[in-house]
Amino acid sequence: MALRAQLATLPASLLERLRTRGFDPEQLLRWATLVGQERDARNRLSGTVEPPAPEDIADIPAEGTPAQARYRALGLEALRRGEVALCVLAGGMATRMGGVVKALVEVLPGRTFLDLRLGESEHLARVAGVPVPLWLMTSEATEKPIREALGPRLGSEGDRYATFEQHVALRLTPSGELFLDEAGEPSVYATGHGDLPDALRRSGLLERFIARGGRVVWMANLDNLGASVDPVILGWHLAHGGPLSVEVVDKVGSDKGGGPLRWDGRTIIAEDFRLPLGFDAQQVPVFNTNTFLVSATALQDLSMEWTYVEVEKKVGDRDAVQFERILNELTIGLPARVLRVPRDGLASRFLPVKDVAELERRRPEIEAVARSRGMIP
Repeated sequence: MALRAQLATLPASLLERLRTRGFDPEQLLRWATLVGQERDARNRLSGTVEPPAPEDIADIPAEGTPAQARYRALGLEALRRGEVALCVLAGGMATRMGGVVKALVEVLPGRTFLDLRLGESEHLARVAGVPVPLWLMTSEATEKPIREALGPRLGSEGDRYATFEQHVALRLTPSGELFLDEAGEPSVYATGHGDLPDALRRSGLLERFIARGGRVVWMANLDNLGASVDPVILGWHLAHGGPLSVEVVDKVGSDKGGGPLRWDGRTIIAEDFRLPLGFDAQQVPVFNTNTFLVSATALQDLSMEWTYVEVEKKVGDRDAVQFERILNELTIGLPARVLRVPRDGLASRFLPVKDVAELERRRPEIEAVARSRGMIP
């Protein structure tokens, strides 16, 4: 049966579930025509791709310098005016940590990732004298548990604490038809953290934030507790006047990850699989931490053609195809400035936790950083 005919037979309850989460059947039909068609070539950037020039990567001013003091003052002023919101990616399951909701994994005794982000929010409110909103982009799998954990905080004045769901789509077969699971049901999946701009706009949070005078949305991974709101970095972002800033760290050893490039003369962030064949990723000395500061109005007005990457997925013992988008594609839609940040010591802004072993190894560092930044007493 052709895909369009398959979609026409879907039950109304499933269609409503999909519709409320941003599903576009016409987009799925377009994807189906691409399945298996020069996938590798489609995923790679065309045009001129070059390593970043030294001037493309800025560094945080050293502690105690006039520049650092100036940026800190700018950042604190913006926080005190209520111009900043923190938006964290919280749609993931800890598949290598028992398959539980990542936000609810206990990082320190009696404290989960979510607890520490809430502690950060409360600390920022004390510093700024006004609430700094904390928004969480959840998924179908994490929305209910996270909302239950937030409890009475939800519905607070000024959207101080809020959740919104990322988008979903339906998996396809390698021949471009609707993939059905072992029970004969369509297979729903989340389309990636690149959903954040569209999903945030759809939620209404961004529009209300701008109406209250909001200027900057700070985006970060929930599990990277190093990526906290920092007045110096905020001030640097405001001082350069552009719509988007991206945090990067130096590569160490065999580190891999999307980094800054010059693409047809402009600076973007691109994953390794987006690089032209033959391009040596080791020419790029840094990679991005998935931490972004973006102008709220630029985000609200953003209009761009997102690249959805075709990905093969095993569902049970069968092959499926899904299309995903990546948040760093924002740098294609908005001019970006790149800031190198520390990855070691109390100043570290890169503390990801992917499995139990990494959590055990990083726990002392995470605790020290969390205490130094007011996430815990």
